[in-house]
Amino acid sequence: MTFGTTDCSLSCPNHADRPSPFEFPVGQVRRVAAANPPADGEVDETRRNVLKLLAVAGLVSAGAGGLAGGALQYLQPPTIGISSYPRVQLIDVDGSPLTVAKVESEYNAQTSDLYIFNYPLRNEPNFLLNLYPASGAPNGTNGAENVPGGVGTHSSIVAYSAICQHLGCPAPAISYYPPGTCPKTFSNATYPTLSFYIHCSCHGSTYDVTNGASNLTGPAVLPLPQVTLDVDSSGNIYAVGEQGPPVNGHLNTLQGDYGVGSTSSLVKETPVILCSFPT
Repeated sequence: MTFGTTDCSLSCPNHADRPSPFEFPVGQVRRVAAANPPADGEVDETRRNVLKLLAVAGLVSAGAGGLAGGALQYLQPPTIGISSYPRVQLIDVDGSPLTVAKVESEYNAQTSDLYIFNYPLRNEPNFLLNLYPASGAPNGTNGAENVPGGVGTHSSIVAYSAICQHLGCPAPAISYYPPGTCPKTFSNATYPTLSFYIHCSCHGSTYDVTNGASNLTGPAVLPLPQVTLDVDSSGNIYAVGEQGPPVNGHLNTLQGDYGVGSTSSLVKETPVILCSFPT
């Protein structure tokens, strides 16, 4: 059958002479019987179940892989830190370079506020102390001089970690206590009566600021790390290193955060005072 110039055998889908069931115009939909249909229209349940099991196994594997990867991420966090102790210039609270002259005129053993700077990492605070008294000769009840690691005219300017070595309480929970803050006194080889120290209000650990922040009372058993200070020809003060055990909470003082950069500024804080000492 033809219509005009059109061959109906090629264009009419219901024509008996159509050569193949797959040669339909685009868009024509036709149901084609399976080559091997299951008897009585039954579905191959075995094959279906196998496919289901494979799909579930793939999802479980992907989920387990994600969980394992997440667990490894927390078990092995990336190491952040620096490779060596930098030379960092200290900056006073007014934004000007911290010098020996400024420290000796602004801060002394009787200074009650805390002055803290971070070094060598951003999450490692340190006390800056001038242990020389405001007046009179230092005798352990009012101040000290020739302190190990001290710089300045009287070798009385020192810096110690402001994180307790017991359970890591940071300043201001751990604070410098000026002379007479608490009735409790101690003694060492240099001073028979020592009335100023660093004390932690969390659990009562106390440190000797005149002797490398060594332990005066527990429960801490390690001294506070001491920052090594250096002074240039203009009197500017730099932090250049650290001695003693690692900062609490750090397996290595150089690892655990990013470095502070080339300068570190003093920040003033109000101490937490609690005259509670272990017996």
